[in-house]
Amino acid sequence: MTVIAMLSVAPVVEGSMAGEVAEAVDALDEFDVDYETNPMGTVIEADEIEEVMVAATAAHNAVDGDRVSTFLKIDDKRTRDRRAREKVDAVERELGRPARSDPN
Repeated sequence: MTVIAMLSVAPVVEGSMAGEVAEAVDALDEFDVDYETNPMGTVIEADEIEEVMVAATAAHNAVDGDRVSTFLKIDDKRTRDRRAREKVDAVERELGRPARSDPN
């Protein structure tokens, strides 16, 4: 089984959050998860839900601040082992092209 999650952790501050977000992402390296960060959050994949939860908790706790906002969305499809990339591939097959705009 593969559990896929979208995690967003950020301090509630004025100005750049990049340093604290980097701390949250860095905390994921301590766990048995694969991840990819994008402009809106970090996609996490793990074999078990428990690993996603402890990794998300560590990322949340890694951010220093008086107030931290964390969003966690979990896709736990229990009948099939499916990676995040496969979900994007399926959409791209339907589109007949990459699922992104042409940057030109």
